[in-house]
Amino acid sequence: MTSHQVQLLFLDFGLILLLARGLGALAARIGQPPVVGEILAGVLLGPTLLGGLLADRLFPADVRPLLGALANIGVAVFMFVVGLELEHRFLRGRVRITVGAAVGSTLVPFALGIPLAFFLLRHHPTEQRAAFVVFTGLSVSVTAFPVLARILVSRGMSRLAIGGLALAVAAVVDVVAWSALAGVQAVVGGAGDYWQVALLIPFALVLVAVRPLLMRVLTYGGPGSTLTPTGLAIVMVGIFLSGVATEMMGMHYIFGAFLFGALMPREGTDALREEIRERTGEITSLLLPVYFVVAGLKVDLRGVGLEGLTELAAILLVAIGGKFGGTYLGARSQGLTSEDSGTLAALMNTRGLTELVILGVGLQLGLLDGTLYSLMVVMALVTTAMTGPLLNLIRARSARRGLAAVPDLSTVGDGAENGVAGAGRGSRAAG
Repeated sequence: MTSHQVQLLFLDFGLILLLARGLGALAARIGQPPVVGEILAGVLLGPTLLGGLLADRLFPADVRPLLGALANIGVAVFMFVVGLELEHRFLRGRVRITVGAAVGSTLVPFALGIPLAFFLLRHHPTEQRAAFVVFTGLSVSVTAFPVLARILVSRGMSRLAIGGLALAVAAVVDVVAWSALAGVQAVVGGAGDYWQVALLIPFALVLVAVRPLLMRVLTYGGPGSTLTPTGLAIVMVGIFLSGVATEMMGMHYIFGAFLFGALMPREGTDALREEIRERTGEITSLLLPVYFVVAGLKVDLRGVGLEGLTELAAILLVAIGGKFGGTYLGARSQGLTSEDSGTLAALMNTRGLTELVILGVGLQLGLLDGTLYSLMVVMALVTTAMTGPLLNLIRARSARRGLAAVPDLSTVGDGAENGVAGAGRGSRAAG
């Protein structure tokens, strides 16, 4: 690196943190998840606002790969936290409801995404048509688990049964989404070596086999011991080596990091995992804003005319209508009230950073061009920003009808004690 590159890298990093924190705090003040402001910071620094003049001066071509490397580290740690926060206890006593809502939340938007994909293919052709169709359905089906957890905590819903159910449904949707995306990447980027995907099974078995050893290392000081610097280093090594493993299998590093987090020891490690969440959250709080800017530098809305606005309207219609309608119908089919189902549907419509990660993979695979990527990022922003107002609307409607301001699912779940305050705290960097 030259001295000039070092200067620009440091300047860019400081500017990114300042702007992301400022807009994130502003978003929080108006009742939005901070991630909305942080994503917006990336878009504002991109070519959309000043025609690329600011972006080219502050983020020249020789510095962007360095920022991209920092962003990749942040996303890898973020995906580890997503996996770490998945809890089988979310499903306890509410499997039937969770599955019903998750099926509706996934299949309905995915099915609507298929005709959307053929509509978009008219002006965004690709040689991988089948993969594009699957990817489009996937991109409108995803839910941002960490942002959802943060919203629940900020609204005091994390220890209510509705919060536990929402996280259970989001966890199932997340697992399905990442598995489907791994399949898409294997088909598109594997150069015909599809068999490599099967290596994911023995890799997962190896992670399960080393869980007792990992448990002993992390709790070397005995039960209740705190996370040592060596323990944190071991966790970070596991994240990066897992990412390397899935990259070698022809899949994205995010899958390895996610799987490592999902297969971390669970029993009797609540305090330890909470500390891991907090420590890794400090890392992501510094590096994820870089990812927002790297993603925002690829968003260019200057050339979006009537045709682009029509495509954006179609994307939003499918993403919002499919996600909200599918979740609502799935929940209602399991006996939930209309208010409960509406609350769950509003929460499942949150996409946040998870959507950006998926879109980044699609751009890397060549499934999305620059214009379509930009429109999809706008969709991620809009759907995440509308979660709060939708919840307020449902709350007001419930109040007018003389119902509880916050729905209670204790009659259909296992009570309100399976909340996830820890999950929300661990997601503060992403939400």
